[in-house]
Amino acid sequence: MTIIDTHAHLDHLENLDQALKNAVEAGVEAIVAVSMDLNSCRKNLEIKKKIRQPRIALGMGMHPSEANRQDVGACLDLIRANAKELSAVGEIGLDFWYKWVRKDQAKKDEQREVFRAFLETAKELDLPAVIHARGVWRECLETAQSVGVRKAVFHWYSGPVDVLNDIVKQGYFVSTTPSVAYSPQSREAITSAPIEQTLIETDCPVHFKDPETEQEYQAEPRDVARTLKAYCALKQMDEDKVLAILNKNAREFFGIKV
Repeated sequence: MTIIDTHAHLDHLENLDQALKNAVEAGVEAIVAVSMDLNSCRKNLEIKKKIRQPRIALGMGMHPSEANRQDVGACLDLIRANAKELSAVGEIGLDFWYKWVRKDQAKKDEQREVFRAFLETAKELDLPAVIHARGVWRECLETAQSVGVRKAVFHWYSGPVDVLNDIVKQGYFVSTTPSVAYSPQSREAITSAPIEQTLIETDCPVHFKDPETEQEYQAEPRDVARTLKAYCALKQMDEDKVLAILNKNAREFFGIKV
């Protein structure tokens, strides 16, 4: 079995070498390493250049929690200078659930400005956008549509089903994490999402709950197998057939060559 983790923060892992060794042993053939800010982009670029197995597909961007006008120019310059190394622009998006953003219009506007700048660059370079949307799913979709981004994935989608339906109509993708084993929001959304427009991921090193033991664990790329298992249980589909489709989705979406 080979499998692909389509969303991981490799630069945040405490023991990257061990995590990558575990991933290879678990059959992980490729990992999409997404970035949070300018420094994260630089770190992940070095990881991609250094690591040969599993294959690293690189995303550069600025997470909404880190969105700031000061670093946008340098980050976009880095993206353009390394466009041939990239498989995506991301992680980018909007998140108004943070306490310091919720009642701060200036912060919301800054997020919007930064998000649009990265979407425009994704369109310019014809790269997929990896979108973080929380609390503002509809606005994220409408912004991506207005910019004319051709390919996008709404990562760890747990928003309303009506927005999900419009994401799918647009031809965009959604992804899910090990939370699909127990999160009502994730389960409702992924139940409605067509497998042909779905990706699986870990968002490591996020903590998840093992539904069998009720114990928390810190995810690493090998745990994408947990996502697969939970997805198949939810959808009541054969694991081998599901994996073949999801791997095909990931390879085609991010341009990952076998």
